[in-house]
Amino acid sequence: MASKAKTLYSCRECGASASKWAGQCQDCGGWNTLDETRMSSSSKANRFSGYADQNNSAEVQVLSAVKAGKVERIKSGLDELDRVLGGGIVPGSAILIGGDPGIGKSTLLLQSLASLSQRVTTLYVSGEESAQQVSMRASRLQLSVDKVNILCEIALETILATAEKMSADVLVIDSIQTVFSDELQSAPGSVGQVRECAARLVRFAKRTNTTIFLVGHVTKEGAIAGPRVLEHMVDSVLYFEGDSGSRFRVIRAIKNRFGAVNELGVFAMTEKGLREITNPSAIFLSRHEQEVPGSVVMVTREGSRPLLVEVQALVDDSRQGHPKRVTVGMDQNRLAMLLAILHRHGQCSLIDQDVFVNIVGGLRVMETGGDLAVVAALLSSFKAKNIPKDWVVFGELGLSGEVRPVPNGEERLREAAKHGFKYALAPKGNIPKGGIEGLEIFPVSVLRDALKYF
Repeated sequence: MASKAKTLYSCRECGASASKWAGQCQDCGGWNTLDETRMSSSSKANRFSGYADQNNSAEVQVLSAVKAGKVERIKSGLDELDRVLGGGIVPGSAILIGGDPGIGKSTLLLQSLASLSQRVTTLYVSGEESAQQVSMRASRLQLSVDKVNILCEIALETILATAEKMSADVLVIDSIQTVFSDELQSAPGSVGQVRECAARLVRFAKRTNTTIFLVGHVTKEGAIAGPRVLEHMVDSVLYFEGDSGSRFRVIRAIKNRFGAVNELGVFAMTEKGLREITNPSAIFLSRHEQEVPGSVVMVTREGSRPLLVEVQALVDDSRQGHPKRVTVGMDQNRLAMLLAILHRHGQCSLIDQDVFVNIVGGLRVMETGGDLAVVAALLSSFKAKNIPKDWVVFGELGLSGEVRPVPNGEERLREAAKHGFKYALAPKGNIPKGGIEGLEIFPVSVLRDALKYF
């Protein structure tokens, strides 16, 4: 008897299923996230019993008896990519890379494959471009791709059979939204197809010890398209970020089972592809010829790397009933909180002022260590008072007006001294006992003490 197709509605955010369409998902509460999925139901699929069959029991091991061998990572040929991955590529891992269209995802992976192909067997699966288009890009980037294998295919079964036949060590799927499985009736890119194809690719990676890179499309909100469970299936999730008007690109680890989370890799887009930036602090500093109001340098920390970043603020009289609060590179709610702290504990009201804050270089600061620098930039712009170029500021502000210490304070101070800064305003709890050679540090514990320097 032929199997009967069944229609379900799956949430693209959490993967939950419903028998009929609704405007809101009952599990995660997302609006307009239910997509139609047609699934074939068979008697085998419905043959579930609440009691386990004794013949299907698996072998159980004691965890202490399992030997944890040292994993030899594979160098990708790009040091910044290896840094984000935790030191290199782990064999058998599944890595998801997302980013805006044209940001450089395919370029990054093609450059990496050109280097990897000299040492291991690689396979580039293109579902969006022809082999000729990929070859043209490789020629433009002047890459040596004589050992890079390419397959233009979107059928999952064909891709897996080909990869297993040639014993590929590294497999790139560009992109996961174009791949489909014959076992599902839905179109490529649907919730069911993306989830099923990703799950089978991950199982293939674990079974054959093949490293798989999955390129994912992003939505207009910036999240990877498809069900949210896609990010839970893979070992690492990397986001490629960058301002459309800037040539600099930042790749950030959102999830990583084999390395630090929130680690950053910095690249510059050139005519010959992505070029690694070994000293990222240099690109995030404007280095004005003259001191200007509203500009402060802070030391932030992304993953395992301290970065010197310039914070710019502009405070101007508002000509509207509701003053503007605009941020680029930081959370807007964080700015609102800092303005309230400044008003309450700093006796400085900006309630009738338009406030604009920008993090130079297109970087997005995720941590709270830049609170004190943002407040310093706001006061500098509001009072039209310059802050010397050889000063660096960092620290977290609490709601009661205290300046809280931040992680790895001594390492941040050493990074500032290495780049030639002479003075630092930092939380009292972050000051090392022996000090930092060449750097004069002013410790502060409350906001009132810090305001004396601005």
